Amino acid sequence: MERRTVAPRPDWRATAERMGFTFHHQDGQKYWEEEAWYAFSLDEVEQGIEGPSAELHALCRDLVDEVVGSDALMHRLAIPDDMRDVVAASWKAHAPSLYGRFDFAFDGSGPAKLLEYNADTPTSIFETALFQWQWLEDRIADGTLPAGADQYNRLHDALVERFGALFTRGSTVHFASVDDHVEDRQTVRYLEDVARQAGLDPAFVAIDRIGVDGDGAFVDGDDVLIAALFKLYPWEDMLREPYAKQLAATKTLFLEPAWKALLSNKGILPLLWQRHKGHPNLLPAAFADDAAALAEIGDAYVRKPIFSREGWDIELVDGSTTARGPDGGYGEEGHVVQALARLPVFDGNHAVVGSWIVGDEAVALSVREDDGPITRDLARFVPHAIV
Repeated sequence: MERRTVAPRPDWRATAERMGFTFHHQDGQKYWEEEAWYAFSLDEVEQGIEGPSAELHALCRDLVDEVVGSDALMHRLAIPDDMRDVVAASWKAHAPSLYGRFDFAFDGSGPAKLLEYNADTPTSIFETALFQWQWLEDRIADGTLPAGADQYNRLHDALVERFGALFTRGSTVHFASVDDHVEDRQTVRYLEDVARQAGLDPAFVAIDRIGVDGDGAFVDGDDVLIAALFKLYPWEDMLREPYAKQLAATKTLFLEPAWKALLSNKGILPLLWQRHKGHPNLLPAAFADDAAALAEIGDAYVRKPIFSREGWDIELVDGSTTARGPDGGYGEEGHVVQALARLPVFDGNHAVVGSWIVGDEAVALSVREDDGPITRDLARFVPHAIV
């Protein structure tokens, strides 16, 4: 694994705009990194990322099967009392999953270490699936990369196949996000196009325009029944909304399903460690109130709220050095403590490797990097190639 610098494509901004990648800069800051790329060997990808991702996903599914049968574990993961049957029922009904993303600390010299599982609403899907693939094709065409270069990235095709497997052709699938959030809306537009390529009929509804009809069924702003809904809105919030009481009776198929509320929860980190202690891809982890387990972690650790996103309310302690993420108000439901896996630093950039799961298959890789050791919302996306 190497970070290599490169001259930008002269027309990359025009290409981005044409493809709908309008958020390549955010708040005046660079989000897409055009002046560098990460080189991987095939073995690093297959043995270091793809294989472990498939294995960890299977361990996560086994964990869900255990948690849905345990009120104590549901409580540990801060699932609201009156929503536990909803979560369990979605698993027992085999409600299907679309996708998720593992985040790893990985530099090619040792096992990838799981930092967290973004199992519910992972972002950066458009730039992973399409724009970095376009980058690869352009760089092979202009001679920057050799003709035999490749990319671990069948994310787009896998998503099309997954939608095709979940729904019959011509089915209407609703897609929801916050309407005025540019990145979220463009992400959902991309997934609408994926569904269209799978022969489906996508329909957008702003998340705040979803209602309930007289029969208790979810409907869009035009009172059209929502039979299936992809929502870029996390379950930990949905389960606490006033309309959550309708979830038990609804026939709407949700993507992601309610059982993903368990896997998108950082409480799975100590639970996985308890069940698979010593696994090469797991880090020692404990709930913050478990004194005996905390004693095994030492003085280099990360303290994370059970629910937290984009580096918010993260505390990283490395001996006498402490770093903190931005204050987002998370932590009321509790915290976990995870042994510190120091991110590899390339040219002053701290890199995190994302590994994408579609259905139950590991299909793609992405890299984001930040100036500091805590990955935040504007961490830069850097393309990769297998050479």
